[in-house]
Amino acid sequence: MQQYTFIKDIVIILLVSLPIIYLFKKINIPSILGFLVAGVIIGPFGLKLISNIQNIKSMAEVGVMLLLFSIGLEVSLAQLVKMKRMLFYAGGLQILITISIISAILYLFKIQLNQAVFYGMLISLSSTAIVLKLLADRNELETPYGKISLVILIFQDLTIVPMLILLPIISGSSTITLSKILLQMTYAFASVAVIVIVAKLLMPKILHQLVKLRVREALTVGTILLLLGTAYLTHTMGLSFAIGAFIAGLILSESDYSHQITAEILSLKDVFNSIFFVSVGLLLNLQFVFNYLILLLCVTVGIIILKASIITLLVKIMKYPIRIAVMTGLVLSQVGEFSFVLSQAGLKLNLINPDFYNAFLASSIFTMILTPFFIKLAPVLGYKIGSVASSSKKNDGSSINGQVIIVGFGINGKNLARVLRETGISYIVIEMNPQIYKEEKERGERIIFGDVIREEILLVAGLKNALIIVYAISDPVASKRSLQIAKRINPNVYAIIRTRYIFEVDELRHLGADIVIPEEFETSLQIFSKVLERLHIPLNIIMKQVSILRGESYSMMRMESTVSNSLTNIDELLAAGLTETFYITEDNIHKGDTMKQIDLRAKTGATIIAIVRGETTITNPLSEEKIMPHDTIVITGTHKSVDQAVNYLSGK
Repeated sequence: MQQYTFIKDIVIILLVSLPIIYLFKKINIPSILGFLVAGVIIGPFGLKLISNIQNIKSMAEVGVMLLLFSIGLEVSLAQLVKMKRMLFYAGGLQILITISIISAILYLFKIQLNQAVFYGMLISLSSTAIVLKLLADRNELETPYGKISLVILIFQDLTIVPMLILLPIISGSSTITLSKILLQMTYAFASVAVIVIVAKLLMPKILHQLVKLRVREALTVGTILLLLGTAYLTHTMGLSFAIGAFIAGLILSESDYSHQITAEILSLKDVFNSIFFVSVGLLLNLQFVFNYLILLLCVTVGIIILKASIITLLVKIMKYPIRIAVMTGLVLSQVGEFSFVLSQAGLKLNLINPDFYNAFLASSIFTMILTPFFIKLAPVLGYKIGSVASSSKKNDGSSINGQVIIVGFGINGKNLARVLRETGISYIVIEMNPQIYKEEKERGERIIFGDVIREEILLVAGLKNALIIVYAISDPVASKRSLQIAKRINPNVYAIIRTRYIFEVDELRHLGADIVIPEEFETSLQIFSKVLERLHIPLNIIMKQVSILRGESYSMMRMESTVSNSLTNIDELLAAGLTETFYITEDNIHKGDTMKQIDLRAKTGATIIAIVRGETTITNPLSEEKIMPHDTIVITGTHKSVDQAVNYLSGK
């Protein structure tokens, strides 16, 4: 029965993980941290429910492959090119500076240079899984610091591939020559290039044949075969399984079937990833933690301060406000899940000794556990630090004033600016993305650079004399704070603010917003308006319902029970008759036909009661009257008969 012990281990993992996931969900902490805690509890250094973790580590390696495969599927080369400045400057410099500083510090403590560089690699990576999950739960992925964090995380995920390639090289002896390093790197990258070329030639054809079978199981099994086959191929060439998995995902991401592949693999990825994080927890030596707790806490604090400082500095150098820089630094201050992958590989190559490995595991898990609290703290700390620094002197648009202030120059801001410009209404834009500011300034746009939560920036924009301020940004926290400041400076300014979700309406109205536009229910209004329009509900009735919902700040939509007496009875409207118009185009099949030839009443039940021809209206047209191009026909009847009449006149 010894060969079946791994099944018992899986049962234990799932049995302990479920209640912990439930508990962490209740306290609004990502389940990934629950898996880490579960591993610590049941591991060989905890309750010893699992003592042999070799099988678990094998399954965890599959989880890593699936994680890299899914990242490859999600990587869009076009998107990366679009973000290349932020990607390479912020992402690339963050990796290089972190590795350099960590290496220098450890080298001063007499640690071998190759090991010091390896430790720098481990600490340079942040947790994509935890950060993106937390930001998504807080609806902050579209905020400026959310977007910057995403770009840096993407670059970090991509660097795991060259890092894994470089590990065998830096694990060599101190006498290794430069020529040998270059030879090994050339071999490694050439191997990757060959695999990419072969995969690019064969994978799409194989996938197309699998899809032609029209058997769901064939696509799933075939995808896993391509994933594991590519991973095994890279392994046989001296590289890691994970690199092959990433290559497979990258190639398949360009396929028309990438979304279906993601859907098929997603559940498997989640299962194996949970096992991966549990396996990390299993490795944590609690006795080691208790023996060196103070030291480990100091290391943890040092990692957080160092990473947060480097990222804050880089984002500030890229001319973002200090508030955004500080928030981004805190968000990315933890050690990432791919660092555990690197540490496992480094352990096999003797790049890290057991004591350092235990210290790294403990401090990394501590940084992950602290991440949810740092993300909650980030806005508060960002605003406090931002309030110390003044950015008003950095703006060259102090003399610009406008009747309308537009906060944010995304799609909504640009559309509003275009309309105001065409109608001759003066406006000014506040934007804190330095790239957008520079581009629009060069085009002659009325724009200033600054953080809208700063009172100085609002004064520079002429808020005291402005009639309207429009918040068109995807940063709910900044919008709320700025709205409070704006209303204090100019209580009479008419504030229009967009928000993503309906539950934020009441709070924004309480803070002084005159109009709140929740995108979530504006979409709902558009949908039900189009449905009612298709059912030929009179336009005035549709507009009345929309007006009621907007006028009451969407309160009717937010109520769980329906307020039936406030809406017009749709059944009665559908049962009643209606009037509709139909325009005769040049290519209409009925042009030139007489009313008798069309015989609309007999064929559909609807009646033509008038023909509008230019400025002339022909009421109750006779049977000999012809339908001419550019005529507008007025039809009356029931909803069903009018629908049939429209289809008939259209030639359907």
